[in-house]
Amino acid sequence: MDLFLAPQAAPFAVASIILVTITVLEMGCLLLGVSLSELVDKAMPEGQGGGLSGLMSWVNRGGVPILVLLMIFLGFFAINGFVLQAVARAIWMPLPAVLASIPAFAVAIPQTRWASSLVSRIVPRDETYVIDPADFVGRLAEVTVGPLDQGLPGRVRTKDRHGNWHTLRARAAVDADTIPIGAEVLLVDTVSNVFIAIVAPSDMTTEPNPNSTELS
Repeated sequence: MDLFLAPQAAPFAVASIILVTITVLEMGCLLLGVSLSELVDKAMPEGQGGGLSGLMSWVNRGGVPILVLLMIFLGFFAINGFVLQAVARAIWMPLPAVLASIPAFAVAIPQTRWASSLVSRIVPRDETYVIDPADFVGRLAEVTVGPLDQGLPGRVRTKDRHGNWHTLRARAAVDADTIPIGAEVLLVDTVSNVFIAIVAPSDMTTEPNPNSTELS
């Protein structure tokens, strides 16, 4: 704790605090049926290639959302800095904050590139970045953030025709009962990028992997 509060570790402590803050905000937004990382990505201007855009493309090897990429970088930057200062203090004395930040930053860049490729296999991609949202109509999904009703959208998880996982915003159909978390639903329509869901018919939930089933 004394190292965390030391002036020489201030950049890494700040990075840790920002990381925790972003994580809490993202979790809070998900409970409201909104993805903060999705909003940030939509607000970002389209890259033109080269310069900063080219560097971002190289670092973001997995193509994860920008906010997730920032969280990965902050985590590695903080870890690198604390480890470096701990070793420096054990050998002699902590380095000045600016001097310690340079190698911590430099090492965090390739670490972030490597980690983004791994995280991309875990973090589901949003439907608006890959295929037409209409392609999900007629597919089965599982409610992950809910319950679904006619109020604020929740989230459902499903696969596209290529077998890739996606999280989609969804709400229950008009006059439908509230649909709890974990329930299987059928996506029957989409309105303004919010999917309309109903409880999945029993004859469509008999497949071992029903999320890949399409409405015939």
